[in-house]
Amino acid sequence: MGHTATPQNTVGGLTATEHRLANGLRVVLSEDHLTPVAAVCLWYDVGSRHEVAGRTGLAHLFEHLMFQGSAQVSGNGHFELVQSAGGSLNGTTSFERTNYFETMPAHQLELALWLEADRMGTLLTALDDESMENQRDVVKNERRQRYDNVPYGTAFERLTSMVFPEGHPYHHTPIGSMADLDAASLEDARAFFRTYYAPGNAVLSVVGDIDPERTLAWVEKYFGSIPAHDGKQPPRDGALPDVIGAELRELLREDVPSRALMAAYRLPHDGTREADAADLALTALGGGESSRLHNRLVRRDRTAVGAGFGLLRLAGAPSMGWLDVKASSDAEIADIERAVDEELARFAEEGPTPEEMERAQAQLEREWLDRLATVGSRADELCRHAVLFGDPQLALNAVGRILQVTADEVRAVAAARLRPDNRAVLVYEPTGAPAADDDADAAQDGDAVSPQSEGTDQ
Repeated sequence: MGHTATPQNTVGGLTATEHRLANGLRVVLSEDHLTPVAAVCLWYDVGSRHEVAGRTGLAHLFEHLMFQGSAQVSGNGHFELVQSAGGSLNGTTSFERTNYFETMPAHQLELALWLEADRMGTLLTALDDESMENQRDVVKNERRQRYDNVPYGTAFERLTSMVFPEGHPYHHTPIGSMADLDAASLEDARAFFRTYYAPGNAVLSVVGDIDPERTLAWVEKYFGSIPAHDGKQPPRDGALPDVIGAELRELLREDVPSRALMAAYRLPHDGTREADAADLALTALGGGESSRLHNRLVRRDRTAVGAGFGLLRLAGAPSMGWLDVKASSDAEIADIERAVDEELARFAEEGPTPEEMERAQAQLEREWLDRLATVGSRADELCRHAVLFGDPQLALNAVGRILQVTADEVRAVAAARLRPDNRAVLVYEPTGAPAADDDADAAQDGDAVSPQSEGTDQ
């Protein structure tokens, strides 16, 4: 089976070439001979946004099932073979993708490619009721440990369902609900695999101490014979108005260590210049101990022990700005919220100072360099830009777009989006604490999803 290739581009000494097998699999190769390791990353274009009502959590459940054996690898063999060869591996699920990855000693690269190809091509031969029930219980326990039984654990889930209304493809979390996990059947899982785990719905990246010609021959050998199929339906439209139009609010009295104010703002889609401007705005406002909110709430007012503001980038729906403030022991949430609104209004009026702009750009540049510094994270970035934006080369020059954004663009996105009528708010009051002014915390019920990707723990 043949393949096509795109010319090699060079950006800052890093290179990437893209190839396509006859069955539709896209392959991205990037040589890096600094250390004798190689990373394999496989992104499938399926996440929780592709799920339907009544079957939430299926993408994440299936991620776990992919580690339960295939035609030539039984049980936990995928983990055992990689780790015994000196490698590491895992998988994660998010709103917009499911990924699987291994970092291996370079001479064990062929093993990782064979393993990924075997489960892409033959997983259904090993998928049975026993593995389904086993991993259903694992995922349900993961939900208990990471969401239901930890302080503030359902905050992101609640806020996301408020920002993204009922029926929206991003309304629910990748972890899914207990009821839907119980309802998922073996046939549901098999149909999910047939629909989404196809070569044409995936991008494979290989980064590190590789011989591109030999690597591509291995890819052709192991993946090339997997039949192409295309039964996937496009995800539902994730478009929404730029602004929610009203503040949504919920008061929670729970067994938490301290009062907390959390909020989510609807922000521009990833892949746009406006999203880069929003990232810079949130970094200046809440990215670390030199940020405005930390200086105001923690250092000056001493009403908070921590204050952060970050961006969850989403390509198929509005991104989310995530505000998280943990209160000092005797601080009132109303005072904290008043101070936050003052700082946001001042930022929207004046924009970032030159020093704040320089610091925010340097911080995002460092984060970008960190993502490209290891072969594993670079392989992931190449897959991300190939799946979500159609071009893996964008991963190599993303920082240039950040550095081109102006202070006025940062101020403009803050003025347009960081407004009280464009946020969902959660106020936490510890059980047993004196009741706050309920008029100030009048709640509107809402539900939501989690900032971190769901992973497979072994």
